[in-house]
Amino acid sequence: MDTEAKLQLLASQMNLEPAEETSALGSPNARGVCGHSPNEIQTALNENKNDALMIHNARLPGGKTTPMLKTMLSSACERDCLYCPFRAGRDFRRATFKPEEMANAFAEMNKAKMVDGIFLSSGIAAGGVRTQDKLLDTIDIIRKKKFTGYIHLKIMPGAEKDQVLRAMQLADRVSVNLEAPNAERLPKLAPHKIFWEELMRPLQWAHEIRSTLPAHQNIKGKWPSLVTQFVVGAAGENDLEVLSATAQLTQHIRLARAYFSAFHPIRDTPLENLPPENPLREHRLYQSSFLLRDYGFDLEDMPFDRGGNLPLDVDPKIAWAAANLNDSPVEVNRADRRSLLRVPGIGPKGVESILVARRRGLLTDLRDLKSLGVIASRAAPYILLNGKQPTRQLSLF
Repeated sequence: MDTEAKLQLLASQMNLEPAEETSALGSPNARGVCGHSPNEIQTALNENKNDALMIHNARLPGGKTTPMLKTMLSSACERDCLYCPFRAGRDFRRATFKPEEMANAFAEMNKAKMVDGIFLSSGIAAGGVRTQDKLLDTIDIIRKKKFTGYIHLKIMPGAEKDQVLRAMQLADRVSVNLEAPNAERLPKLAPHKIFWEELMRPLQWAHEIRSTLPAHQNIKGKWPSLVTQFVVGAAGENDLEVLSATAQLTQHIRLARAYFSAFHPIRDTPLENLPPENPLREHRLYQSSFLLRDYGFDLEDMPFDRGGNLPLDVDPKIAWAAANLNDSPVEVNRADRRSLLRVPGIGPKGVESILVARRRGLLTDLRDLKSLGVIASRAAPYILLNGKQPTRQLSLF
């Protein structure tokens, strides 16, 4: 099987691996499967087009956007995760790259200016340690080809500490898929993975490396960010469990972010008859995780119902504001940073703009806020401007 055919074969399920904020170039849908034939891929490679299969627009930490190859070293896997299309024993055609083959294919795409980053994962064959060695060999070859762009490398379950260190030295971002929020839920998704020893420990090692070793050991002089992924909707977990795990990881190991993947049943897997999770749940989890990470909210602030789940019909920040700010609106001209961040329509950049603008004079009109990047119509019900509620000014918009 040639390189292009392997890329196509690996493509159809890579949407299960969230990586940065991506959209497939040339994709007909938001989930990212392009559906090009091998001939079309070869033509794109030959003609230096950016619509080849598995090339994604990725928004990197810091906001830069770059074309990224999102792929696997192998779809062969000895694990039997109940939801996974690559699980052992499932009858479908698989593909495997040798490290040199993958590195050379990426180098050619990079030389043709098709991609300037790579996200690399893999199924597990002959154990997590051996698979991790092959991933590291691939990335090591890519770096030795003098590639200085963005690399996101997956850490395999059961990887050793020295392998985690090497990944940290080579990559810009490393990730471990926890899949479930705790050890009690994991067996319902991956019955033969061990939550603490195989999954949490590599994340803890990565944090320890960043905390104790000098950053110049990384190829760019800066330790990579850490991320994880949760599959939601297949293990009976509630949103409180997922966000509790996210908050603890953010606090204790400086997790850059969590990715949430709404469960979607795959044919010929044990969970194929389980209903798909509502994608809106995934969206609410993202919104809430950002409130916890960037807006000073605590778990106690989240509008969980009695079952520990977030309402799907309302933004969690608006739900909090409706319960807490209707009778106590925030005076924009005097409020501190923390209070401003809790107002719907005001984000971290808007807060900084408000604090700067207040030094020049009073903010008295919704138009003042709009000019600062605030979504003024959303903020209006929950604020005061110079002691006055600005709701009547909404007609101006």
